Amino acid sequence: MSHPHPELRLPPKLPQGGLRVTPLGGLGEIGRNMTVFEYDGRLLIVDCGVLFPEEEQPGIDLILPDFSSIRDRLDDIEGIVLTHGHEDHIGGVPFLLREKPDIPLIGSKLTLALIEAKLQEHRIRPYTLEVAEGHRERIGPFECEFVAVNHSIPDALAVAIRTPAGMVVHTGDFKMDQLPLDGRLTDLHAFARLSEEGIDLLLSDSTNAEVPGFVPPERDISNVLRQVFAGASKRIIVASFASHVHRIQQILDAAHEYGRRVAFVGRSMVRNMGIARDLGYLKVPPGLVVDVKTLDDLPEHEIVLVCTGSQGEPMAALSRMANRDHQIRIVQGDTVILASSLIPGNENAVYRVINGLTRWGAHVVHKGNAKVHVSGHASAGELLYFYNICKPRNLMPVHGEWRHLRANAELGALTGVPHDRIVIAEDGVVVDLIEGKARISGKVQAGYVYVDGLSVGDVGEPTLKDRKILGDEGIISVFVVLDTSTGKITGGPHIQARGSGIEDSAFSDVLPKVTEVLERSAQDGVVEPRQMQQLIRRTLGKWVSDNYRRRPMILPVVVEV
Repeated sequence: MSHPHPELRLPPKLPQGGLRVTPLGGLGEIGRNMTVFEYDGRLLIVDCGVLFPEEEQPGIDLILPDFSSIRDRLDDIEGIVLTHGHEDHIGGVPFLLREKPDIPLIGSKLTLALIEAKLQEHRIRPYTLEVAEGHRERIGPFECEFVAVNHSIPDALAVAIRTPAGMVVHTGDFKMDQLPLDGRLTDLHAFARLSEEGIDLLLSDSTNAEVPGFVPPERDISNVLRQVFAGASKRIIVASFASHVHRIQQILDAAHEYGRRVAFVGRSMVRNMGIARDLGYLKVPPGLVVDVKTLDDLPEHEIVLVCTGSQGEPMAALSRMANRDHQIRIVQGDTVILASSLIPGNENAVYRVINGLTRWGAHVVHKGNAKVHVSGHASAGELLYFYNICKPRNLMPVHGEWRHLRANAELGALTGVPHDRIVIAEDGVVVDLIEGKARISGKVQAGYVYVDGLSVGDVGEPTLKDRKILGDEGIISVFVVLDTSTGKITGGPHIQARGSGIEDSAFSDVLPKVTEVLERSAQDGVVEPRQMQQLIRRTLGKWVSDNYRRRPMILPVVVEV
C-alpha cells in the first residue's frame, strides 16, 4: 500500500493521457469533502463541503477546504458534481462560488434545491444541471455517469468518471440498506455493469470500515420511536441533522400516530424540511406541522419539537436549551431524543448537552441507551460485498480519519486488490492514474481555512493559539508611561489581570522588579518601546511562572511622552 511521505513536493506536470486526483478535504477527517480531477488541462470537482470546529478551535464557525492550489485555475473548472446534500459535501460551495460564481453545479433535484437555498443567503444565483441515476453527461473531457446510492439523505449519487486515462468511480457517502424507507436501493446492478467495463480507480467511503457486519435498516428505528412516544407524558424534543429527511419522516409518522403536533425549530431545519416537503421527499399529513409560535396553545402531551444540535454545537437550539439560553425551557418530564451518531471529536460536547438537559429534568434518549440511530455509511461487511462486485484495479479510501482509511484499505486487500494498487493518501496528496496504475506524485497545499464571522482565511493557527492561551491562562496587561527625553518612568507600571486567577493585589511583589529592570534599561540608553516591552514580558512572565506555574498572555503597553 502506498502512502504519503512528509517530504513530498509539488507534483510534476501531468503526463499526456494521465488523470490526476487531488483530495483537498475529507481524508484524515470527517468533513470538508472535496476532490479535484484533472485531465487534459481541465478540472472537475466532486463535492465541496465544510468541517465543523472542535473545542481547540475557539471562535471558529466553519472550516473550509484550501482553494489555493486551484485559485489560479478557476477558468479551467468544468463543474462541481455534488453527490448529496449534507453540509460536509456542499457547505463550502458558496465560498468557492464567491471567487467564480458561474462554475456549474451538477447534482440531483434535492441536492441542488438545498444548495440553491443556501446560495440565496450569499446572493449567488448558480448555473445548475440536474441529473438523476442512470444519466450520462459529458462535462468537458469528463463523461460522468450517475448511480443511485442509499444514504441518510434522499437522492444521493455515486459518479463514474470516464476519460481516456480510465474510469474512476467515486462512491460519495453510501450504505446498502436493503429496506430503505423511500425504496431507493444502492444500484448494485449498475456497479456490476461498471465492473464489467473495468473500474480503474475506486474512491470509496471509509467512515464505517472499522465496524463489522452490516448497517441495520433505517426502518428498525420506527418501533423504538413508537415506544418512546408511547411512554412520553410531556413534550418530546428531537435533535437531528437538518438534512436527515428519512429520520424526520419517521418522527412525523410517530407524531401523527400518537396525536401530536410537530414544530420545526431553527432556520436550517425549517428551510430544509420546507424544501423536502415541497419536492415530495417528506410526506406531511395535513395539520401535523404547526408554527412554533402556536405551541403555547397546545397541551404539553401533544407537542413534538424538531431541532438541530445533535452534535453539541454551542449555538444550536438544543445546546442553548441545555444552557437555559433559549426561549424553549426544558422542564421536568420532557423527553429529548438525540437521533444521530457521535461524529468523532464531538463526544465531550454532546455529553455536556446530555448532562445539561438531564439536570433540568429531561429524560434523554440517545444512541447509547436506545436504538434511535443507524448510520448512513457502509460497514465492513457491506464494503467487502461492494468490492467483490466492483473488482477495482486500484483503490483509494476516502471520507474518514486515518484509522478508517487504513481499515478500508485492508478490506480492499482482502478482496484481492493488490497492495501496491491501494493508495492511502491525505488531504493535498496528488494521485496520478497513468497507464492503469494509481500512484502518488506529489503534494499541494491543503490546510485548514477558517471562517470566523465574515472573515474567511484571515484567522490562522497563531490566532487560535492566542485564543487558547487567553481561554486557558488569561491575560495580564502592563501599562507604563516613559519620558523619552530623560528615560525616566513617569507613570506606572500598572498591572491588571483578567482570567488568570491572580488577584491584582498580588502584583505588588513584582512591581519593584519591573520598575528596576526598566530604570536600568533607561540608564543604559535602551528606551526603545519594543525592547522595553520585551523586558516587561520576560520579567513578569518569569515571576508568574515561578509563583503560579502559569503562562498567561502578557500584554505590555509603553506610552512615550
